[in-house]
Amino acid sequence: MKKWIVLLVVILAVLLYIGNTRVSINEVIIESEKIPASFNEWKILQISDLHDATFGDKQAKLVHKIKEVNPDIIFITGDIIDSNRYDLQNSLDLVNQIISIAPVYYVTGNHEIATNDVNHIKTSLMEIGVHVLSNEEVTVEYNGEKMRIIGIEDPLSGLLVREQLENFESSEDYTLVLSHRPEVFHDYVNSEMDLVFSGHAHGGQFRIPGLGGLVAPGQGWFPKYTAGTYKEKETTMIVSRGLGNSLVPIRVFNTPELIVVTLKSI
Repeated sequence: MKKWIVLLVVILAVLLYIGNTRVSINEVIIESEKIPASFNEWKILQISDLHDATFGDKQAKLVHKIKEVNPDIIFITGDIIDSNRYDLQNSLDLVNQIISIAPVYYVTGNHEIATNDVNHIKTSLMEIGVHVLSNEEVTVEYNGEKMRIIGIEDPLSGLLVREQLENFESSEDYTLVLSHRPEVFHDYVNSEMDLVFSGHAHGGQFRIPGLGGLVAPGQGWFPKYTAGTYKEKETTMIVSRGLGNSLVPIRVFNTPELIVVTLKSI
């Protein structure tokens, strides 16, 4: 009996190790009449909640996967570092290698704010060419057509997401929003944003087959917004399960992920 128990423990340990170190790529197709024809088939790669995790020497595993995707643009939606084991260079090792693949846009998560070193983090990213968006918007143009990108600062900085969204009017231009927090989905809906990229929930940390995530910051037990896509009215929100962990060191049935969004103009 003891041998079977030991074998079961070993198997579970191996499965947990694989489930916490293997990176999956989850693909999403977003269709809209508002997406300009020039941006049809554009690929957006979303990175979220790295939390200073390491995937290969100097993030080689992540870099390899991102190169294989060959995205047109890269979004980083916060918590690229972890305030409990702050190692900015570990995150910069990744960004330094992907900045040449595609333009990179970044917004803060709560952990960047919690370090009390957020200005240094932003400056370090800008120095290597990252577009850091702090409650501001930019326009991307291609073949004479354009889309709008809005970046929302994490509310730990002092401004609620709803308050920041009030700075941006609805637009005829297709609008992409980078914002760390998914629990305020209805704020994005009420502001008539088109496509929101979020993270923060870590997929619910432990995912229960058939039920979803167990617990998430800002949402508590059995959270609603943990992974995948959510749609209401004209707003779609994509929530990444993220890559790393923070206070809880392991994931269960919750593989770290990169999300690839392909835009379709219809």
